[in-house]
Amino acid sequence: MMLDLVLAIAHHILVFSLFGVLFAELVLIRKGVDLPTVARVGRIDLMYGVLAGLIIGVGFSRAIFAAKGWAYYSHNLFFHLKVGTFVLIGLLSIPPTVAYIRWRRSGAAPSDAQVAGVRRWLWAEMALFALLPAFAAAMARGLGEFT
Repeated sequence: MMLDLVLAIAHHILVFSLFGVLFAELVLIRKGVDLPTVARVGRIDLMYGVLAGLIIGVGFSRAIFAAKGWAYYSHNLFFHLKVGTFVLIGLLSIPPTVAYIRWRRSGAAPSDAQVAGVRRWLWAEMALFALLPAFAAAMARGLGEFT
């Protein structure tokens, strides 16, 4: 029972932290962004990747080793939707990461058009992120079970 609690707490803290990192990127990447801010966002984006990896590790540990066990999660539509949405968010995070690296290497501040393009990716991530707690709440209530 204690393992279940520890993994649940860790999972929630990591997910909220990831949301905070994504929000920070959205706030910092705006029209007129300068190179020092691009460098800062690059470091923040590295935290995004680390947190995402930890969420996957803790989340699957929770699904396998915690109270409900893999049999519960593997037969739940909302679990699969949640994992799939998380993967999609991760894929959507690739273009911004590539842009930050390219901007830093170029030594020139990005144009407003480049910034607008990255912000579209970040907003798409934010929109999908909102689905994660909805799927988690449905799953926790036993909805979406299939055999």
